Formats: sequence, C-alpha cells, structure tokens
Amino acid sequence: MSVEMNLQALLEAILLAAAKPLTEEQLLNLFEEEERPSIDVLREALGDLQNACEMRGIELIEVASGYRFQVKQKWVEAFKKQLKIPE
Repeated sequence: MSVEMNLQALLEAILLAAAKPLTEEQLLNLFEEEERPSIDVLREALGDLQNACEMRGIELIEVASGYRFQVKQKWVEAFKKQLKIPE
C-alpha cells in the first residue's frame, strides 16, 4: 500500500474518531515532525478522500472550523422518515 493510501486511511480514521472538525494545522500537528506530510500532500490526501466518498452515503466537507465527515443531505431525509426522527 502506498504512503498516500496510508495517509488517506489514517486521515479518515482520525476524522471519523474526532469529536469535532479538525483544521489542516491540527491534522498536521498529529504527526511527529519527521513523519509530518507537507501541506500540499495533506491537501491532496483530503481531496482524494472527498473524491472517494462520491458513491458513498457520507461526505468529507470543510466547514469554518475544519474538516469533518457527515451523512450526505440526500440520505438524511431518507433515514429521517425511516427512523421517524423529528425535524
């Protein structure tokens, strides 16, 4: 498995486990200095993760406070009805 794929998998795990969105700086600071990817490599991996979610029920988005995974809006409506979640 390539370094880029390992970085994508690691970022995915970190963002799924995070209790809140994480900024690029926060993500970079999770790495030891000698293993820290460049900002360009990090951004490329985040972009690849966003693209990888195109056919999935979740998406990686950037909000004001950082990056986070969320359920795609088109699926929220579907499971609200199924689970009878109040608006």
